Amino acid sequence: MDLQFLRVGLAPGYLDYQEGWDLQRRAHREVSEGTRQNTVYLLEHTPVYTAGRRTEPHERPFDGTEVVNVDRGGKLTWHGPGQLVGYPILRLPDPVLVVDYVAALESALISVLADYGLAGERVDGRSGVWIRGTDGGQDRKIAAVGIRVDHGVTMHGFSLNCSNDLAPYAQIVACGISDAGTTSISAETGTAVTPSDVVERVQEELRHTLANLSPHPGAAPPAPGNSGTANKAQGAMT
Repeated sequence: MDLQFLRVGLAPGYLDYQEGWDLQRRAHREVSEGTRQNTVYLLEHTPVYTAGRRTEPHERPFDGTEVVNVDRGGKLTWHGPGQLVGYPILRLPDPVLVVDYVAALESALISVLADYGLAGERVDGRSGVWIRGTDGGQDRKIAAVGIRVDHGVTMHGFSLNCSNDLAPYAQIVACGISDAGTTSISAETGTAVTPSDVVERVQEELRHTLANLSPHPGAAPPAPGNSGTANKAQGAMT
């Protein structure tokens, strides 16, 4: 898979969420039309809460902070400085199951975490990447994945907590999960690790894992004139 990587908002030039969403939608239209190659945006946002379609009222910020409602799957999360966000806008091989694409994103992040001596894992029933609790401690989420697939082309993507403040998560029911915590690379290692420190490795791993995406052997071939991927599918930012 041919990929173009664009770094559009790393510190100190954080990208406003609405600007990033506009970038995504424009790129999605162009990739869908065949006028742009597959593109991955890598960035840090200014502070913002975003809510996927399944967000419940009681999960929103307890202090009434404004939330941006978005067209991805999943629930409520936070973006801001110190967190690396990736938006792959790409046409999936046909037919590819959305779950395989999500797994590819998770695999890339797990490989990056291993560079820092961290054992990132998947948790059954929950997307994203986790650091498992020990001695009765809570599991801690270190990376979230939330996507949308429209006419076979992806939007939204992932966020990896690097050096961001974790306090904003205390104001919400993050990702609709009340029995787990949130962490970052810096919190786990005791060393300041910024998005700029990890972005090159994230890019390398994404290039590798996404290049290996292939049609799912159990998926039915597409009907004439239709994409083998569902016209609109969503994966949870959970």
